[in-house]
Amino acid sequence: MAYTLQHLSDLEDIRTLKHRYFRGIDTADMDLLASLFTEDVAVEYRGGSYKVALSGRDDMIEFLANSFHSGTVAMHHGHMPEIRLTGDNSAEGIWYLEDIFINLEEKTHTSGTAIYRDQYRREGGVWKIACTIYDRVMEVVLPLDPAIQITAHHLARTGRKPDERRDISHLIEWTQAV
Repeated sequence: MAYTLQHLSDLEDIRTLKHRYFRGIDTADMDLLASLFTEDVAVEYRGGSYKVALSGRDDMIEFLANSFHSGTVAMHHGHMPEIRLTGDNSAEGIWYLEDIFINLEEKTHTSGTAIYRDQYRREGGVWKIACTIYDRVMEVVLPLDPAIQITAHHLARTGRKPDERRDISHLIEWTQAV
């Protein structure tokens, strides 16, 4: 298939959309994140000991704001996108995730990889995430080394403080680690 300039522009817009998603998570930029999802976004994250399933932008923002808060440190990198345009206003993509999540309150250090499978929809001329699903390829959870020194901690400033957090347990199903 020969790509038109519009196709190439759409592919780049979708790559930029996903990059903003990762940056928004790591910096707790909830306004940015809210702008990236369709109103009816569907989400499912399947990890080593958890499954998150939710629908709707409001639940997604609540989940993210209460997961990436002032007591956590996070890094998400999306690599090797495989994006396919499926219509004038629809596309799907596969991304390889590499992430680190440090929970300072629970004293755990998680690192892992996952495969994201996304669906995108153009609304009002702007590409948005309509569905995002990941399955872990690997996930390692270790106790946080007591000697660790966190010398930069962006989420301490931008993430929700303990008294601002809300219960999201209804969005998470804890399972036995495989």
